[in-house]
Amino acid sequence: MKMKDVLQATSFRFNKALGQNFISDTNLLKGIVTDSGITPDDVVVEIGTGAGTLTRQIASVAKQVYSFEVDQNLIPVHELSLSGIDNLQVIFRDVLKMKDDEFKSIVGEGEFKVVANLPYYITTPLIMRFLESDLNVTSLTIMVQEEVGRRLVAKPNTADYSAITLAVLLRGEGTITRKVGRNMFYPAPNVDSAVVRIDVDKDKLAGENKALIHKLVRSAFLMRRKTLVNNLNASFGLSKTEAAEKLIAAGLDERVRGEALSLEDYVNLSHQF
Repeated sequence: MKMKDVLQATSFRFNKALGQNFISDTNLLKGIVTDSGITPDDVVVEIGTGAGTLTRQIASVAKQVYSFEVDQNLIPVHELSLSGIDNLQVIFRDVLKMKDDEFKSIVGEGEFKVVANLPYYITTPLIMRFLESDLNVTSLTIMVQEEVGRRLVAKPNTADYSAITLAVLLRGEGTITRKVGRNMFYPAPNVDSAVVRIDVDKDKLAGENKALIHKLVRSAFLMRRKTLVNNLNASFGLSKTEAAEKLIAAGLDERVRGEALSLEDYVNLSHQF
């Protein structure tokens, strides 16, 4: 039964507030699963069950799937689209509101991969919810707005380079695996999308003060057009002279802007604090 037929048969009404845009193209669904690197040994956490099309594709490969959904109006849809799948548990909970212990009580303590066709408005909170947690996540493969995808993998001194770029780099490495036109969704959103895979390395920069580095990054991009000296002055209460001295000690130009610094530069700068 095709997705649109299932939605029609169950009289499902889209909730615009939840940013619901479903995928039905089989080749795209298979491509997302391939991009995620799922194997028959993997536990997968899906965020946003939606109509269940991606869920079913994930379950055809993975060992076990835990799919989280917030819209209980989708229950009749799932009864049709997800029937007969025995390695799947759908949980009607908001992952962003769950504590790690609550999450572990469902998914367990072992390693898992995240796969999601995300509502655009929760992209950044959802990514950071997993990257900053103590959960045993090894990768996130997510469908995001194309503009956001570029930010997640941007290079220094580009318009897309931002605080979220460095937040990802602090804990892993992101790659755009494919671009997806808006016509691939139902209903079609107003923008194109991209699939981004973030491979997580919780041991990356072990021994470094990640909280301090993150604070420096937030400070640097708080007022993007200002020099880093000005931003450090505003965020850390340093005089401009003191801020300039720290930049010079880290091997940086005192006139530099935050968008020009690599992750390594921010690490070196953190050593001056």
